[in-house]
Parts: sequence; structure tokens; C-alpha cells
Amino acid sequence: MSTFVTDINDKTLRQLPKVAGAYVLVIKLADALTLQNKRFAGTILPKGTYLYCGSANGPGGIAARVKRHCKTDKKPHWHVDELTSNGAGRVVSVLVVPGGNECALRKQIEARPDGEAEFPVPGFGSSDCGICLSHLIRSAEEHLQDVLTEIAGAV
Repeated sequence: MSTFVTDINDKTLRQLPKVAGAYVLVIKLADALTLQNKRFAGTILPKGTYLYCGSANGPGGIAARVKRHCKTDKKPHWHVDELTSNGAGRVVSVLVVPGGNECALRKQIEARPDGEAEFPVPGFGSSDCGICLSHLIRSAEEHLQDVLTEIAGAV
């Protein structure tokens, strides 16, 4: 069953499913961020709200992956780590979809007429995907909670 967790804390993170699936992180950048990753070096992300669509198929499933993304002190491994490390931004909510597919989630978000999806960094988070332009979406905050709640109910 899909769940939209609107309050990220130790208790809600412990309740995430330990199964394979997909997730959408809602990340707030309080200030502009200049990416350092060699592929995207120099790209500036303006402050704002970003959605990152990812998958978790390894040990610990969605719970382990999302908990890692919520840590601020970690060795960067995935593209999104640059947004969630060292105080750059913080995960404020997450949509979890056991058995889900990150590309399908991204497509649902993009298809929403009121979602106003923008892909600020082509190839971000989608280097292993031949279909998606990016798995990072800049989003207007106005309808974001409604959009993710509706997607959670549909998948």
C-alpha cells in the first residue's frame, strides 16, 4: 500500500516498509545550491522545492534507502546525495510505493496539469534510465501535497 509521509522524524522513518519499491522524496532547498558532481558541476539549483524519484531494491528496501537520504552526514553515492548532505537541503516528506517504479512515478507527476513540473538538470538521478529526461523535478509548492496524496491513492 502506498503511503505519503508528511512528517519526517525518527518515528515515521521506523515505520517505512522494508520492501523493494519506489519513492518520491520532497526536498526543500533553503538556499541556492551549486552542484559539484563532475557530471553536473556548476549547475545552480535555485532555492525551492524539489522532488526526487528513486527506487530501492536492495537490503532493507524503501526504509533503508529513505533513512539514508534523510541523513545529513553521509558519503555521497547517488546524485541526490548532493541535495541532502551537509545541510544543503532536507527531506520534508516522502511518498513510498512498495513494488512501485520510479519512472512511472515521475511520469505521473509530470502528467499532472497542476503539478507544474520542471526538470532543472537533465540526466540527474536517471543515468541508468533510457526513458526519463531526469528523476529530479522542481515543483511549485502550491498543489504539491494534493498531487502526491492523489498519486498515493492511485498506485
